[in-house]
Amino acid sequence: MTFSFPRSLLAASLGLSLAFSAANAAEPHKQVLADAEQYQPEALKMLERLVNIDSGSGYEPGLKQVSDIAIDELKKLGATIELVPNTPEKSNHVLATLKGTGKAKILLMAHMDTVFKEGSAAERPFHIKDGRAYGPGVMDDKGGIVAGIYALKVLKNLDFKDYAQITFLLDASEETGSDVATDLIKKTAKQHDVTLNLEPGRPADGLVVWRKGSATALVEVKGKAAHAGVAPELGRNAAMEAAHQILQLGKLGDDAKKTTINFTVLKAGDRTNVIPDQATAKADVRAVVPEEFDRIEKDLARVSQDKLIAETEVKTSLQRGLPPMPQTAESDRLMAMAQGIYGEIGRKLTEEGSGGAADASLSAGVGTPTLDGFGIVGGNIHTPEEYAEVASVAPRIYLLSRMIMELAKPR
Repeated sequence: MTFSFPRSLLAASLGLSLAFSAANAAEPHKQVLADAEQYQPEALKMLERLVNIDSGSGYEPGLKQVSDIAIDELKKLGATIELVPNTPEKSNHVLATLKGTGKAKILLMAHMDTVFKEGSAAERPFHIKDGRAYGPGVMDDKGGIVAGIYALKVLKNLDFKDYAQITFLLDASEETGSDVATDLIKKTAKQHDVTLNLEPGRPADGLVVWRKGSATALVEVKGKAAHAGVAPELGRNAAMEAAHQILQLGKLGDDAKKTTINFTVLKAGDRTNVIPDQATAKADVRAVVPEEFDRIEKDLARVSQDKLIAETEVKTSLQRGLPPMPQTAESDRLMAMAQGIYGEIGRKLTEEGSGGAADASLSAGVGTPTLDGFGIVGGNIHTPEEYAEVASVAPRIYLLSRMIMELAKPR
């Protein structure tokens, strides 16, 4: 594939940008900063609208409401919109495209779905307390959607069009993953020179330079049913065997390699007076390198042969999810560029990794230079106490706006 802004030039262009940023670290772009600060109250209003909509993965009515709001704003900015059905679900992914006059093709990504069930918005509506905004999905990732829209508003105010194309991809199923989303992200990322993922900024005001990949381990146990009171000895207790497997297979992680395996879903039986003949257990597996998934898969099969209950059958498997996002020389250069830009407004970014997998892994996996964490800063992700730092809204809009400007500069 031919790129209008070849990746082979990315390192050189980033080097020039770093020199520029270092020379101008004390000089913020006055109009970008003024617009970012002026937009903060308005951005918080949009964040409130989005947070007060339930949009858990698979909840089509809420996902449509969120996408409708985003689409309306993006159309006002001149974007063309393409909806990509997230079959077999009824939700849609959104591709918003802006065309410019330059050479760089820049991909922004955020996601519309949350981990919270229907009714969460009514139980915990958006509110601000002690400088923090609360509500389901406030920073993961509705804050990312807001940051992206308002950064594009800033660029429109500047009449900035020095890019060939900016694509804003809004995923409807990031939290659960989907084949459609995976294929769409890979295909779209290949058509761009760089990806900025708008997942939340880390609590210490950081960006993410590496992420673990994810997988799900499945343990299936087949036993034999029997009356739990009259003749339990005639049964083969699948639940007890599953418990045994959980305890021993849960030790397959490797702290030195940052590999973790945590059993999170257990199912066995439906009546207290029957020895269960079936049981399943699922574990969340995370690893920094793909080879660890291969090792875990083999060890699951090997270690599970050690059984507690005779004459039970144990089967294991590993379903791979998102790949790891490795730290690379290109991501380091992007991080240095971002650090120089943030220095323009007297702030400093932390450089971080994450155990959480994200769409950035798919972008990086096809070779597109990727940096993550450009959303609003927050913490307590995936919990009822999830929050976003109000004071981070304007700085993050500034950071993303200026990052796009620097990446788009003609060389």
